[in-house]
Amino acid sequence: MKVWEKVENFLSGRRAVFLAAGLLLLSLFPLLWLGKYNVMCIDDYDYGRRVHDVFLATGSFAASVQEAWRQNMDFYQDWQGTYISCFLMGMCPMNFNYHIAWVVPIVMIGMFATSSFVLGRHILVRWLGCEKEGASLCMLLLLFVFYQVIEAPFEGIYWYNGSTHYVLMQSIWFFLLTLVSGSLWAEKTGRACACCAAAAVLSVIVGGGNLVTGLQAEILMAFLICYAFFRKKDKIAYVIIPFLTGSAGFLVNVLAPGNGKRGSIDMDEGYSAVKAIALSFYNTGVFAIRWTPVFVVVLWFLLLPLLWKRMKASGRDFSHPVLVTAGAYCVVSAMFTPTLYAVGMTGLSRVDNIIQMTYYLAVLLVTAYWLGYFSHGTDRAKKVGNVSRGTAQGGTAEDSAAEALGLFLERAGKRMSMVCLLLLLGIWVFTADKNTYTSISALRSVAKGEAQTFYQEAMARYEVYTDEDVKEAVVAPYSARPALFDFTDLSEDEGNWMNLAVARYYHKDNVRRSSKDIAP
Repeated sequence: MKVWEKVENFLSGRRAVFLAAGLLLLSLFPLLWLGKYNVMCIDDYDYGRRVHDVFLATGSFAASVQEAWRQNMDFYQDWQGTYISCFLMGMCPMNFNYHIAWVVPIVMIGMFATSSFVLGRHILVRWLGCEKEGASLCMLLLLFVFYQVIEAPFEGIYWYNGSTHYVLMQSIWFFLLTLVSGSLWAEKTGRACACCAAAAVLSVIVGGGNLVTGLQAEILMAFLICYAFFRKKDKIAYVIIPFLTGSAGFLVNVLAPGNGKRGSIDMDEGYSAVKAIALSFYNTGVFAIRWTPVFVVVLWFLLLPLLWKRMKASGRDFSHPVLVTAGAYCVVSAMFTPTLYAVGMTGLSRVDNIIQMTYYLAVLLVTAYWLGYFSHGTDRAKKVGNVSRGTAQGGTAEDSAAEALGLFLERAGKRMSMVCLLLLLGIWVFTADKNTYTSISALRSVAKGEAQTFYQEAMARYEVYTDEDVKEAVVAPYSARPALFDFTDLSEDEGNWMNLAVARYYHKDNVRRSSKDIAP
C-alpha cells in the first residue's frame, strides 16, 4: 500500500504534466530522427517544378514566391480551387535545398500537435470547466497515443505536399477555432477584438485549403453563431466576422473554374449529396471501430478517473449530453462527405489522418461531458431526492449507476490509472510487430540501418538527376526503406505519371527505375 501511495503522490499535480510531456517528446524523438533521412517525392515534383526552375535561374526567393503565386492562379483556372494549399505546395522547401527535407516532420508535427493541444485544452478548460493542469495532462497523453497509431504516418508527417494540404490546413483551423472561442470567453474587449481579427485572417487561409477542413469549419462556425445568438449576443460579431471571411474564401475555393475542368476529365464518380451524407454517418461508425484498438481503449480507461474528478469539480452545466454527442458525431461524419461526394470513396490516408485526430478529440470531450453530467446528476439527486421522489433513498436506475461509477472511480481511480499507464507503456514497448507503433518502427529503422541505406541510395539517385550529361536517367530500386516511408516508388515504365513528374522536374528525356541493381 505504501508503495502505491508513494507512486500516486509522485505522479500527481504538475509533476504528472511534466512527465506526460516528457513521454510525448520521447515518443516524437524517433519520428523526428527518422526525418533526417526524409526526401522529396510524389506530387512534390509536379507542384514544385516551376518554382524550382525560377530559383535555379535567378537564385531569388522573392522571384520564386511570385512564380508560386502565378502557378497557383493557373491551377485555380485549370485544376483546383484550393488557392492557399496550391501556393504552399509550390513553395516546397526542397525546391531551394534538396537536403532540407528533415524540416518537414518538424513543421507538421509541431503545428498539428501544438494546435490540437491548444484547442483540446481550451475546450476542456473554458467550456467544460476543467483545471489547466488536468486538461494539459489529458491532451499530452492523447497526443502520445495519436502519434503512435496515426493512420498514415508518411502522408501526415514526412510527405510535404500531402501533409501541407491536410495536416497543416487542419492545424490552422484548430488555431482559428481556438481564437474564435477565445473571443467569446474573453473578459477584455481588446483581447476579444484581437482574437477576432486574427481569426478573420486565418479563416481566409482555411477557406482556401482542402474541402474536408473547409466544410468542417463552415459547420462549426455556424454552431458557434447559434450559441452566441442564444447565450452571448453581445459577442456574436466576434464569430460572424471570421465566419463571413471564411465563407467568402470557401466560396472562392469551391467555385473555381479549375474544379469544373478537373471534374470533366476525372474518371471517378461521386455519390449524390444525399447519399454521400448518409454514407458519411455510416462510415463514421466503421472508422470509429478501426481507430479504437486496444491501445486507445487502455488510454480511455486511464483518463476516466482523471476526467471524473475534474468534471465533478467543474462549475459548468452538463445538461445536454445527448445533443453534444450527436453534434460531435455530425462534425466527424461531415469530414467524410467531400470525398464521398467528389470521388465516391473513403479511406484516403492523407485525409484520414485529420479525421482520426478529430475523432479522438471528440471522444475525449464527449466522455468528459458525460462524466460531468453523471457526476452533477448524482449531486442533484442527493439534494432533491426526498422532495421529488418522496422517499428517503429515491433515485432512478441512472442515478444509482452514476453514483456507483463515481464511487468506484474515486476509490480506485488513481490505482486504475496507474495500472492502465503501465499497461499502455508495456503494449507500446513490447508489441510483437515492431512496426505497429510509429516511434518503435522509426527507432527500429534507424537502428537497423534501413534509414541510412535508403538515404544514401536516394542521394545516389539525386546525383543522377542533377547530372546534366544524363538525359535518360535509370535509377536502381531501393534495397532498404523504413516501414514508415511507404510511398509508391518510381516505375520501370518511363510513361508512369511519377516518372514523368521527376523527368520534368530535372529536365530529363525520361526517367525510369531499373528492374535490378545498377553496378557502380
